[in-house]
Amino acid sequence: MQLLIYLLTYPILWCISILPFPIFYKVSDGIFMLLYHVIGYRKKLVLKNLELCFPEKSEAELLVIRKKFYQHMCDLFLEMIKSLTMSRKEMDKRAVFHNLELLDKYAEENKSVALLCGHYANYEWVLSLGNHIKHNGYGIYSPLTNKYFDRLIKKTRKKNGGELVSRYNTAKVILKHQRENHLSLYGFVNDQSPQVQHTKYWREFFGVKVPVFTAAETLAKKFDMAVVFFCIKKVKRGYYETTIVNITDSSKDFPDYKITDIYWEYLEKEISNQPEYYLWTHNRFKHKDKAPKD
Repeated sequence: MQLLIYLLTYPILWCISILPFPIFYKVSDGIFMLLYHVIGYRKKLVLKNLELCFPEKSEAELLVIRKKFYQHMCDLFLEMIKSLTMSRKEMDKRAVFHNLELLDKYAEENKSVALLCGHYANYEWVLSLGNHIKHNGYGIYSPLTNKYFDRLIKKTRKKNGGELVSRYNTAKVILKHQRENHLSLYGFVNDQSPQVQHTKYWREFFGVKVPVFTAAETLAKKFDMAVVFFCIKKVKRGYYETTIVNITDSSKDFPDYKITDIYWEYLEKEISNQPEYYLWTHNRFKHKDKAPKD
């Protein structure tokens, strides 16, 4: 069944990916009309999340942000498909990086790096960073249940400069790389919502106490990696600029959860600047009433 679904779906994805960008974004506009105006996919949840995060904004302002978010979300998921056939030249034009010299410095020091970002702007195209650095680039991800699509994603991201490591094997892979003196950069999209029973740390996100993942910080400290934040800006439709922001070159010297706190502060500031580019369909606040009492 997995193979059948893949064989039926892949030709459609490939056809979408080879469309010229003007037509490609017309398709995105059509999907937006269907998703937003007809299906109404998670519109109530998105508005609820926005109300929680921006209580100072009027309903009219929040509705404008919500609509812009859905337009961006449709672009984002089609841009993921576009990655299947995009050339290196096209990717370099549309995903630009600033402050690469910081990573060059860490490479010269033979220091591996943990890179933290959120589900903001185009967090997929930033994997093309691997084409611009001396480190070996790895993205930490959750494997897909369909092994054929999982294989396709791995192949596509490798073509665009980065390999994927299952989040279930991350510590094992990093340990192997350290023992082999394998200079690496590990990208963590670090704003998912962990299960409450596995949560070690809660903190405020837009004034709401939520459980947060701390594995990236734990691994960075264990293996004495430098830590950086990816600050992504959507310049215009289909164009993104990412600035690499240093958090620390000595993670093991930080008290527990300090690096995690810095990451969330950067992410919240990034979202506040242009909230329409965050992935609001994720039920990020589903555990907000389960926080332990201080």
